[in-house]
Amino acid sequence: MKNKIKDISILIVGFLSAGMGFLATLNIKFEWLTTESINAFGAFFVAAGMLVAGFYATWKNTHKEGLREIALKAQKSRKNKKGLK
Repeated sequence: MKNKIKDISILIVGFLSAGMGFLATLNIKFEWLTTESINAFGAFFVAAGMLVAGFYATWKNTHKEGLREIALKAQKSRKNKKGLK
């Protein structure tokens, strides 16, 4: 579990670093640790959390439920085959 968290954090830091590099090429400057920047980061992380929660809920309700239904159908078909023999 710790390796997964480490890998995900490395990916996030890399993505944010790439974003800062992109903004630097567009000559957009950013001052760190001002009241506005801290509020912006807070809003960004809340929005990112909501996005992740939305993706997870969608995945769980569509794909995971679909896999459960497929497994139940396969189990029923195995029971039917055993009953026919």
